[in-house]
Amino acid sequence: MSDAPVSRGVYKFAVFALAIGAFAIGVTEFATMGLLPMIAEELGITVPQAGHAVSFYAIGVVVGAPLITTVAAHMDRKLLLLCLMGLFALGNLASMLAPTAGLFNIARFVSGLPHGAYLGIGAVVAASLVPANRRGRAMSRVMLGLTIANIFGVPFAAALGNMFGWRSAYALVAGLGLLTVIMVAVGVPRVSVGAGEVPSARGEIKALGRVQIILTLVAGSVGFGGMFAVYTYITPTMTDVAGVPGVAIPWVLAVYGLGMTAGSLIAGPLVDKSIERSATGGMILSALVLAAFGAFTHIAAIAIIALFLIGISGSMITTALQMRLFRESHDAPSLSAAMNHAAFNLANALGAWLGGIVITAGLGYRAPAWVGVALCLSGLIVISIAIFLRRGGSPEPSTRTSVET
Repeated sequence: MSDAPVSRGVYKFAVFALAIGAFAIGVTEFATMGLLPMIAEELGITVPQAGHAVSFYAIGVVVGAPLITTVAAHMDRKLLLLCLMGLFALGNLASMLAPTAGLFNIARFVSGLPHGAYLGIGAVVAASLVPANRRGRAMSRVMLGLTIANIFGVPFAAALGNMFGWRSAYALVAGLGLLTVIMVAVGVPRVSVGAGEVPSARGEIKALGRVQIILTLVAGSVGFGGMFAVYTYITPTMTDVAGVPGVAIPWVLAVYGLGMTAGSLIAGPLVDKSIERSATGGMILSALVLAAFGAFTHIAAIAIIALFLIGISGSMITTALQMRLFRESHDAPSLSAAMNHAAFNLANALGAWLGGIVITAGLGYRAPAWVGVALCLSGLIVISIAIFLRRGGSPEPSTRTSVET
């Protein structure tokens, strides 16, 4: 990665192009949750069965992130980004056209394959365009596309689905994917990675075998699943239990997006002070808020406030675990970044699946919140074990210094 920055204009356009791709990924990952009742009705399946599409997308991320990152480790970065976003656009186009639930699930799986690799490599490419002391900022600006997607993109996709049918939302995402391909082709400089700059696949895989890395990934895979157990079924929960009108669901989804954004702003200073306390605090807050959501879902105002707080706690968890993983796997940057996205999407699949099970069992739409509490507490136990095992080692380094070096 060269230390010589490109011109400011080239950098801005390149980061914007990469962020558009992150925005599209954020929309497709979360929009399905707001469209589940419509998808279920048209495809002739139950809402929990429609929720399998969320799990299939997440499994695609889990499979694609490490596989693509490892196989394409020495591939030209720009060409790889174009291929990844092309596959993403095709997967969402197939989602729009799928005539059956089975084919829809397969299309969602394909859509998820490039997710982790694109975000990880896109962030690395953005960082390569600026001096070392600005790389963290460049990476964060690409990821800003995910946050903005939850505030504007996901609610807009839900509103579009209500007006023109759920397939129109996937048409929108496919169009965003195609736009990203064009913008990356035009505006992102070619970035090649030489053999001396990338650890071998064997070396990266070996690094991921460390206990601290494994426990961090497991904590994310389990603990973050609590949020997805609730959010996957948020539309029927808010309409059937809280009594929120269907036309207001896009605004409810925007509240969650605002919570994620607020959580990102709060998490930064907290993680700078202590990664470990931020991780455990996020898990505890998430469990408490999910319990409140389960107990008071029938009161719309409380449910919406709780959803905002769920967004805050979710961002705290992801930020803390991302930085913990970065700290523990500094010599396996590519694969660890991909596995981080894979871990959170495994949480997505796990939460959606378990939430669907309790709903199908007849326990109602409150039940996923209690599943979420159990998942958060399980994640808290895992991360607490990791922290306990780490005691006696080196003291926790400054995260700001770690990112910049």
